[in-house]
Amino acid sequence: MNDIKNEVTIVAYEPQYKEAFKALNEEWIKTFFVMEPGDYKLLDHPEEEILNKDGHIIFALLDGEVVGTCALVKMEDHPLTFELSKMAVSPKAQGKKLGYLLGNTLVEKAKELNAEKVFLVTNSILVPAIKLYEKLGFIHTPVSKAEYDRADVQMELIFNK
Repeated sequence: MNDIKNEVTIVAYEPQYKEAFKALNEEWIKTFFVMEPGDYKLLDHPEEEILNKDGHIIFALLDGEVVGTCALVKMEDHPLTFELSKMAVSPKAQGKKLGYLLGNTLVEKAKELNAEKVFLVTNSILVPAIKLYEKLGFIHTPVSKAEYDRADVQMELIFNK
């Protein structure tokens, strides 16, 4: 395999990526679960629900094609708290460590913004995802006020001030 051909770039949200944000997430959610109202809220309106509320969305481009995405959704101002959300990588790009790259980029962004905490919710059947989050430094916490029926695992990363 030629590594030069497989060039990955991480880019910030631009309107031309809106459909890819929804399509990538819908594809993986429907593989394991069903779409819920909270999914549609964020995926149909990423500018209004994430970006205009001081959140961030990034994309992984492989040779110019969108193959992964992840969002950092602002949840609280005091303490500054974000949710790592809507991480999805196209099946054709899995195994290239794009999930780690996306997650790490947004963890670093949260640090840059002086966040005190980043949390996420996921499901216990998604063992590779949980291992990825552990590798990023997230620790398991009790599930609280999860917006999704499928959420049975909650993890958080607290930054030392």
